[in-house]
Amino acid sequence: MLEKGINQSIEFDDQDGPNTIYSVLFQGEKPIATARLLVIDSQTVRIGRVATTKVFRGRGFGRTVVQSLENYASEAGAQTVELHAELTAAAFYEMFGYQREGQVYQEDGIACVTLKKTLH
Repeated sequence: MLEKGINQSIEFDDQDGPNTIYSVLFQGEKPIATARLLVIDSQTVRIGRVATTKVFRGRGFGRTVVQSLENYASEAGAQTVELHAELTAAAFYEMFGYQREGQVYQEDGIACVTLKKTLH
């Protein structure tokens, strides 16, 4: 949020609450990677707000939080995971089996694309 210059008032929304599912990795007491899971319907979930602290990138922590939410969703019966990714991060998700759908769009002033993955 700070790195991208996104205003805190739009980073947290009505989907953030006590029943929201998050995956967070810590080093000691410091969070270093996180992601959020939202239920779209009985078959579909959306992973979002994926972030890794800059000094910890490239070590697989982002992949770990995404995979933990995929596993959670699969165990809960979801068949499809979607996410809205920054265009610059799309290749990251494609390495894990996500496929782009639709056109590039702007979200909070940042070029984004929707990606989807079928869970097994």
